[in-house]
Amino acid sequence: MLFWRSLRRFFSATTSSSERIVPADEVRSFVVRCMGAVGTKASHAESLAELLVTADERGHYSHGLNRLEMYVHDVECKVTAIDAEPVVANETPATAFVDGRNVLGPVAGTLCMEKAISKARDVGVSWVVCTASNHYGIAGWYAIKAANEGLIGMSFTNTSPLQVPTRSRQVALGTNPIAFAAPGVNGDHFVLDMATSTAAIGKVELHQRKEIPIPTGWGVDSKGNESRSPDAILHGGGLSPLGGTEASSGYKGYGLATMVEIFCGILAGSAYGPNIRRWMGTEEEANLGQSFAAINPTMFAPDFSERLADLLKILRTLQPAEGESEVLVAGDPERRHLSKIKDLGGIPYHVNMFPAMDKLADKLNVKRMVPKAT
Repeated sequence: MLFWRSLRRFFSATTSSSERIVPADEVRSFVVRCMGAVGTKASHAESLAELLVTADERGHYSHGLNRLEMYVHDVECKVTAIDAEPVVANETPATAFVDGRNVLGPVAGTLCMEKAISKARDVGVSWVVCTASNHYGIAGWYAIKAANEGLIGMSFTNTSPLQVPTRSRQVALGTNPIAFAAPGVNGDHFVLDMATSTAAIGKVELHQRKEIPIPTGWGVDSKGNESRSPDAILHGGGLSPLGGTEASSGYKGYGLATMVEIFCGILAGSAYGPNIRRWMGTEEEANLGQSFAAINPTMFAPDFSERLADLLKILRTLQPAEGESEVLVAGDPERRHLSKIKDLGGIPYHVNMFPAMDKLADKLNVKRMVPKAT
């Protein structure tokens, strides 16, 4: 309940003195400028920029501009390719296996999701797997692409080992997210976009950047004990599986993370589990595996979107628990954040983000990101 109460305060509030607003187009341009400065193809830089802006617009700040330094660093260290394009290694009417050729994750991921969408239109259900990929941003970005085309979309990726399995004190699995988007009426989609760890590592990093403790249950220290210190989680500890401790069903998150690892690392023949390079490491290529799926609802029972809309209405109009004002469904917080950004005329960023972005701009000798005038 505390999460939803905090969410209400967030959406009802205007920007505070700790935030500065940047127009979305300026954020896109800044990303393109930075990636271009390290030799990235314009089309690849634009794909990445669209993804990072979308993440921030939807309120997933951990995977938006906060990630730009990582992408730049990977290209600078030559562990992400800038002179290649992903290719389809083999395919059937319903499946495809894509070699990402170590390009930026959003570039490979976009090709895969477009393949999945095209195939699902024709045969009803599709599954596309990608090997030799990189960090691809928010998983929901790909699932939403399918929903916008009237299809059910799913997306999964493995990541660097950051999650500590139940009963362990060592990281062995990634945040391994699951995304699922189903098309409703008039763009009112159901969009589930979640890590199989209690939180994404980027959220811990944002708390560290803001110098505030993390919520209980997000992670453990080097001994496997729960900790609220971002430093303890980032240096020697790790993230907890979704659910937290074993007593609060963390083993379910552990199981889901392993399922995603099978869909991605094992099915794709890419690196998997603790064999994936360390988080932010540049000693080797990431070689991540990813899966994308699409389902055409018209191949099954009629009126899918209308019946989904009815279900969403039923859930949203349930009697709220004491102390709560409403019941939400997956995708509602993001829609509200998008509405807030529209009202503000840009994306609000914490002031602590700007010194890092200014430092990056100066290092790359590009124009700094310019906030709206206050």
